Amino acid sequence: MLEEYKSLDLESFTGLVESFVGYDENAWSEVQSKKKPADRQSHFAQRLITGLAAERYFESVRPSLPEFKEYAVHNTTSLGCGYDFRMEIEPSKDFLAVEVKGLNGITGTLSLTPKEHEIAAALRDRFFLFVVRNFRESPFHEIFQNPLSSSLRFRKKERVMIQVSWLANV
Repeated sequence: MLEEYKSLDLESFTGLVESFVGYDENAWSEVQSKKKPADRQSHFAQRLITGLAAERYFESVRPSLPEFKEYAVHNTTSLGCGYDFRMEIEPSKDFLAVEVKGLNGITGTLSLTPKEHEIAAALRDRFFLFVVRNFRESPFHEIFQNPLSSSLRFRKKERVMIQVSWLANV
């Protein structure tokens, strides 16, 4: 997949991903909030695209990585289990968990969800953070085993959000 789409610029790649998930700019242009300027690529959409590209990058280079060479890979991105890939060697019951993160530039900020942090703390040396850097120009990666005890320094950030919904009894 990486070889097939690596020549696309970010805007073209965005359009491709949007077509997969059924995004229709024309439908949303009618209902966009007047409080915010129209922004074709929201911060969330950019993170989603970078994350998907990072996962595809991992899948393409994984067979050549000594850390994971002997392992069978299972994509768990849609399971919400706190990591993106489960790596197993049969008949062992132990597994490795790999969470993939992507950065557009060489440096940036990584964010772990509460679930990802919980799993990283529980699995320790069996949890790997695979960081793909520099999507804008030439991607390369770095692997952090047991990232909570690595050179990375995570700090907890708490946010309180108010969610509004509209209810009706039927």
